[in-house]
Amino acid sequence: MTLIFVTGGARSGKSAFAEARAAQVGGPVTYVATAQAFDDEMRDRIGRHRADRSAGWVTREEPLHVPAVVGGVQGTVLLDCLSLWVSNLMLADWTDDAVLAAADDLLRAARDRGDVTVMVTNEVGFGIVPDNALARRFRDLLGWVNQRAAAASDEAWLIVSGRPLRLP
Repeated sequence: MTLIFVTGGARSGKSAFAEARAAQVGGPVTYVATAQAFDDEMRDRIGRHRADRSAGWVTREEPLHVPAVVGGVQGTVLLDCLSLWVSNLMLADWTDDAVLAAADDLLRAARDRGDVTVMVTNEVGFGIVPDNALARRFRDLLGWVNQRAAAASDEAWLIVSGRPLRLP
């Protein structure tokens, strides 16, 4: 079992890096996508992501119950992304404690699988303090989820302008 954590800013190249890393592992890959298409622009983004994936990969789209999906997959899992998953849980009125418990469930499910799991997330702590409570809550909650995921991982990567930096 290997847990690989990939983080970076928006458009940093983290998804492309994670896809390449998952492909290096070999074998079947299941892409667990957490995005939801609430508008035309997001539908276009999701469509581009689908088109970019390897033709042999299986895609599972799951916005909320990610631990159960990840735990039920054999072979390599590429989870893209924790950021949208946390946002989805918040929008579904989950409490902070419930989100953190779900993150712990996800990490346990990933580690118990015995196969490689690659997790992608946004780094949202490099910017200014957001000007509203919801954005601050998201930044804080995702930061806590990311800390847990990075600590549980066998590999952690920060992608900056398309360049991967391995974290100790």
